[in-house]
Formats: sequence, C-alpha cells, structure tokens
Amino acid sequence: MVASEVKDLAQETARATEDISRRVEAIQADTGGAVDAIGRISEVIARISDFQTTIASAVEEQTATTAEMNRSVSEAAVGTGDISRSITGVAQAAQNTSLGVTETQAAISELARMSTDLSTLVSRFRV
Repeated sequence: MVASEVKDLAQETARATEDISRRVEAIQADTGGAVDAIGRISEVIARISDFQTTIASAVEEQTATTAEMNRSVSEAAVGTGDISRSITGVAQAAQNTSLGVTETQAAISELARMSTDLSTLVSRFRV
C-alpha cells in the first residue's frame, strides 16, 4: 500500500508541477504582454509630450505676435492723436488767417477812405 500511495503522490506531484509550470509560462506570457503594452504606452506619452512642446511653442509665438500687434496699435493711436492735434492747429491757423484777412480788408477800406479824404483836402488847397 505504501508503494501505491507513493506512486499516487508522485503522480500528483508531477501533475502539480506541470500545473505550476503552465501557470509560470502563462505569467511569463502575460508579463511579456504587459512589457509590450508599457512600451507602447511610453511611446504614446512621448508623442503627447512632443505635441505639448509644439503647442507651447505656438502659444509663446502667438503671445509675442499679440504683444507686437498691441504695440503697433498703441503707436498708431499716438500717431492719430498727433494728426488730430495737427489738424486742430491748421484749423486754428486758418481761422486766424481769416480774421487777419478781414482786419486787413477793414484796414484797406479805412486807408481808401483816408486816401479819398486826403485827396479831397489836397484838392481844396490847389484851387
């Protein structure tokens, strides 16, 4: 009986060893699959990192462009203010010139009247 029990125990041990071997092989295959998956995930993460770097560069460039546009708009606003002041100055000068012309015409009229008066007085002395 001991021999048959030893034989049964040996067969059971062999089956258990085979089962353990299959399980180890399955774990090794699963581990290999996990390693492959981790490798692919690492590649995806690297690509995402590259995209993020590209996006960050584009945002930085856009920020610089926007700042330059703002500076240009500010300069244009200052230029527009200068032009407005110049036009106001020209309008004031034109108004002053117009007043000067009116005053000159009045002075000419007064001189013409005085010239007529003087001519009249001189003609009295000639007679």
